[in-house]
Amino acid sequence: MSLSNPTHAPAHISAPVPAARGDGGALVLSALAAVFWGTNFEATRLALIDLPPWTAAAGRFVLAAAAIMLWLALTKGISWRVLRRNLFAYAALGVIGVAGFNAALFLGMETSSPVTAALIMGTSPLTTNLLDSILLRRLPSLLAVVGMVISLFGVALTVGAFSGAHFASGDILILLGSIAWALYTIGCRRWVRDATPLETSAWTMLVGTLALALAALRLETPIATFAHAPAIAWASVVWMALVGSVLAYIFWQVGIARRGPGATSVMFNLVPVSALVVAAIFGRTPDAMQVAGVAVAIFGILLASGKLPGLHARS
Repeated sequence: MSLSNPTHAPAHISAPVPAARGDGGALVLSALAAVFWGTNFEATRLALIDLPPWTAAAGRFVLAAAAIMLWLALTKGISWRVLRRNLFAYAALGVIGVAGFNAALFLGMETSSPVTAALIMGTSPLTTNLLDSILLRRLPSLLAVVGMVISLFGVALTVGAFSGAHFASGDILILLGSIAWALYTIGCRRWVRDATPLETSAWTMLVGTLALALAALRLETPIATFAHAPAIAWASVVWMALVGSVLAYIFWQVGIARRGPGATSVMFNLVPVSALVVAAIFGRTPDAMQVAGVAVAIFGILLASGKLPGLHARS
């Protein structure tokens, strides 16, 4: 979840995408994108065992930015006119939505869990809608508010807040990161002019990468750390960069192009489910309360977005 917000991407794409056989193939690819995003949280946990947070975040995005810029150059070409027109917007959005969000995620994951982090980030579409309503000075729909409350209740169940546990400091950081991501999404819609989702993703990621790299060089020793990092740390960073960022983005865009943004956005609910399954694969089997919390949170997200049968959120 580090490229332009998948739940609010426009219904067209700007670059060739892999072929898919009708809606069925596009459905599979968009589901895989959500699964890949869900794996990022466990990959972050593994990377942080041997890498400090700023170094891990910067390493991920150095690779991801290089890959997405190469994809842009090969499929669409670099438009300097688009960059000049949106230079200040890209700079602000890159710092807020890429550097800010990922700094909060990697720092927060030092004390949070992958499942909790995925659930908090899973509510980002609702956070975006609520913030958008506040900025537009209009009341959000009743279903949006109720859905947000139910989703937060599900997050609380997952972290064990009703059995004596407390939100970790990392959970709060990740929540702040979710707000930064919501501001990024709103900013992309309001500030960026005449640019495709791929261009916006590539340029804001490049800016965010520069900010993360500067912070890592100032606060840590990333080059020396990566030189002595074990294979699992390298594999985790490469996975997050190429599979959990670039490939997931391309697959998601296939879904939007062939199935539409509304039908595709429902698949975003697979992100916390994927995080739950991956955590179990790595030996941390969730308890019944965590599973229930994930189910409740997803129900709240579906309710707020009007995706439940027979219910439609009011505008």
